This record gives sequence, structure tokens and C-alpha cells, in this order.
Amino acid sequence: MQRNLFMKVFVRIALIPILLISALSVINAQEDTDPPLPPVLDLVSVDMLSGNVEISWSPSPSPDVSGYVIYLYRDNEGYELDTIYDPAAGTWIRTGSGSAYYSESFVVSALDTAGNISPLSNMLSTIHSSVEIDTCDRRLDVKWTGYAPAQGAVESYRIFYSVNGGSFDNTLSSAAGTTSIALDDFTVNDRYCFFVRAELTGGLYSESNQSCIITKMQRPPDWINADYATVSPDNGILLSFTPDPLSEIRTYDLERKSWNSSSFERIRGFSGITGTIMYSDKEADVTKVNFWRLKAVNSCNKPITESNITSNIVLSVKSNNEDITLSWNKYSDWNGGVADYRIHAKTGQQFEERYVLSSSDTSLTIPYTSLMNEVSGPEICFLTEAEEASNPYTASGTSRSQIVCIPAIERITIPDLFTPDNNSINDLFRPMLSFTPVSYRLLITDQRRKAVFESTDFSQAWDGTFNGMPQPEGVYLWYITVRSPSGREIRKTGTVTIVHNR
Repeated sequence: MQRNLFMKVFVRIALIPILLISALSVINAQEDTDPPLPPVLDLVSVDMLSGNVEISWSPSPSPDVSGYVIYLYRDNEGYELDTIYDPAAGTWIRTGSGSAYYSESFVVSALDTAGNISPLSNMLSTIHSSVEIDTCDRRLDVKWTGYAPAQGAVESYRIFYSVNGGSFDNTLSSAAGTTSIALDDFTVNDRYCFFVRAELTGGLYSESNQSCIITKMQRPPDWINADYATVSPDNGILLSFTPDPLSEIRTYDLERKSWNSSSFERIRGFSGITGTIMYSDKEADVTKVNFWRLKAVNSCNKPITESNITSNIVLSVKSNNEDITLSWNKYSDWNGGVADYRIHAKTGQQFEERYVLSSSDTSLTIPYTSLMNEVSGPEICFLTEAEEASNPYTASGTSRSQIVCIPAIERITIPDLFTPDNNSINDLFRPMLSFTPVSYRLLITDQRRKAVFESTDFSQAWDGTFNGMPQPEGVYLWYITVRSPSGREIRKTGTVTIVHNR
């Protein structure tokens, strides 16, 4: 019985330390309810090739950390994606991400050995980029969601793009705070791919998903050539334009800036057009300088390509009975430039090219005597013609001015003395006409009214003989009847003296 008592006492005494230890453990377990401090989410970035999201964070400053929990953050709630039981972990890759379709947001919390979870970290969201084609304004619009870093700031955005699977060597720059950029320098029916990089302070950066597009659109003309603006025989101005033959656009607007206008105005529309466009502008004043251009109009009724500007040549003429002065404006504006200017004159039935001048010339003075023997009409007319030098698209153009005319000078000059002594100096007598007569008769008599010379050919001269015999010195009478090109009949009479030099 004593032994049993001893055993009871021993058991009670032995249980006291165990109970104390258990009690202390319970007390300690109840005390470890404080969660660790949260980590700082430093960066989220999309691998634009794989679409995976790379997440990195700075560790929790708490001493008791056993791992980290990564959450997808949506509608102010976190949805656990993964738990990493490694207190030294600082990165995680999210596979199966929807970053190709939208921006994703993430937070991270720390986990201690007691299973306590820290508050959620700051939130970071991926950059989501997209690209659309604006066929109306012929541009690619690249858009992205802005990036809000945990520390520092976005310094700028760089937009990288590749063409047809090439490397991403092409870049655009956009300021911090912007979320879109336009690219209008692109070719049609090519594949363009983009991604956006946020350049952060401290050398870090976050990248977006890759977004691609095939630039399907109505192909505009790369160029429209203004072939010429030339005055037509009916005093309209004939215009010719040649669009890029590879263009898929068939609608064009013709615009004119008149001499008394400060801006271009639409004067005619064309649709269903292929090849060269020709139009005669009969409303333009051919005596004034006008300007024209042709614009290609896309399916959104917006002009997207325009030609070089073309203008008409305006010629003016002045005469002082001795000289004829022509002046004109320079032709504007061939793609190949002006090769030369050519002056055409009509002294009779048709125009003939008479002078070729350099592209820098804008005036010419012509002595009337150089033309007067050819005049067979009531007026002398001129036009200026410009030749294009070397056009890069089509055959070189030609532009003519309007026709300008001056009345023919109907002047007859008759000498009053000549010396027919065969020394080749003043040996002949002939009236000088400033025109070619319709009819002509010259009669010369001695003082007894005996005819010594008669001709109906205005170019024939009297050599001072009659029937091959030299006539004596003295005064002779002449009578002339002329019908001029204007229809005027001129009758004159006078005297001429023969002097023999000895």
C-alpha cells in the first residue's frame, strides 16, 4: 500500500514539468499571431514572345518569413496563384497569362513559419498594347495601358516594331504620361508587330505584350504626277495628271487656286478612274497665272495623296515699232524641272519655232526687222512653250502659253538716191516693206514719163538700167501701189536720183 502511494506521488511529481512545458507551448503558440510585414512588389513585365509575366519583389523586412504568396488582383480582391516556400525568393513567372488580351494586376504577401500571412503588397499592372489600322487617315494607332511603378517614375515609353517577322530594330518614342502613338510611314499588306517598353528611373523597364496587324487597306497612290497645264486652241487650259498605276483608289478631286484667290478650291471630282486623268478647265483666265493640283480621295472621303502643283504660262508682248519684247512667268512645278523655253512665231499661216532659251530665261527682245519680210498677215503672233527636263514617272510634259499678237507694222521705206556703179555699195533701188504684200506694183519713169522699170515682185530691185543699158544720172519718178495683209491699199509716188561715182 505504501508502494502504491509512492507511485501516485511520483506520477504527480513527474507530470508537473510536462504540464508546465505543454502550458508554455500553448502560451507561445497563442502569442505568434502577428503577421509579417508585406514585401514590396518592384516590377511586372511581359515576355512579349512567350506572353508570360515576370514578377519581382523586394523581400519582407520581417525576420520570420518562410515564403511568399502571389495573387492575381481583380476587383479589389486577391486570387491566389501560387505559394513559394522559400524566404529568399524574389521572382516568379506567371504562365498561362491573359496579358495578350488585357492588362493583369498582381500583389504579393509574405508567409511566416506560423502560417501568418502579411497584408497585401502594393499592386502593379502589366502594360497591355494593341494596334489598329485607321484606313481613313492612313495610319497605325498603337495604344497601351500606362505603367505605374512602385518607386520612381516612368521617364518615357519606347515603342518597338518589326516588319514581316524581322527584328525589332525600329523604334518610336513617346513621353511619360502618353498612352498612344501613330505610325503613318508604313507599307500596305505587310505584317507589323509592336511592343511597348516603359523606361523607368534607375535603369529598370517594363515591357508589354506583342500586338500585330496586317496592313490591309485600299492601296493609295505613292505619287500623282502633274503632267502639264497647257493652253488649248479654244483658250481652255488642258490639264493632265498621271497617278501611280499601283493605286487601288479610283476617286480624285481637282483643285484650282485662281490668280485672285489665296487658297485652293475644288472644281471637279472624278470617280472610277484608271490611268491618266485629263480635263479642260474653261473657267480659268488664260491671261492670269493659275495653279492646279489633284488629290486622291479614299473610301472615307478624305484626301490622302496629292500631286505636285502645276501652273499655266502667261505670255505678254510689247512693241515700240522697232523691237518686240516678250515676257512670261516660269512654269511651275514639274517633277523633272524645265529643260528650256521655246518661242514660236506666226508671221503668216502657221506657227514656227524660232528661238530656244534656257530654263532661267523669262523674256526676249526681237528686232522687228528680223521678222518684217516674212509678215503676210495683219498681225504677228507668239506663244511660249516649256519642255520638261526629265520626269521620274512618265514621259516629259510640254506646256504652251496663250497666244499673244500685235498688229503688223505696215511701213514702206523708199530711198531717194542710189549709185548703180557695180561696187556692191548702194547699187540697187528697191522699196523696203515691213510686210509681205498681197499685191504689189512698182513703176519707174524718166522725167519724160518713159517707163524704165516695172515689177509686180516686191523683192525685185532696179539696177539703174533700161534694156541692159545704164541710165544717165538724174532724177527719176516712181509710182507704187501695194495692198497690205490687212487689206489696206497704199499708193505712193516720189523721186529717186541716180548718181554715178567716178
